[in-house]
Amino acid sequence: MKLSNKAINALQDRALRLQLALQMGFTEVWMNKLVERNKENGPLTTFKAVQIIEVETGLKQEEILEPEAAEVESTIQK
Repeated sequence: MKLSNKAINALQDRALRLQLALQMGFTEVWMNKLVERNKENGPLTTFKAVQIIEVETGLKQEEILEPEAAEVESTIQK
């Protein structure tokens, strides 16, 4: 899974990004790189990170994470 565009946009807020970095034990520079790369199954898609983003932004988990490619593919085939 990856972060959705909605979550990435929310993380453009520096205060929110710093809060997430602090709670995750990351530096600001590392957090910036993580958000920029938005890697599949990266540190920002962990349960803890998603929980923090949920609390800090008010977004729901479904809004924070993109559906996995397999889920999307199976829906298209039906």
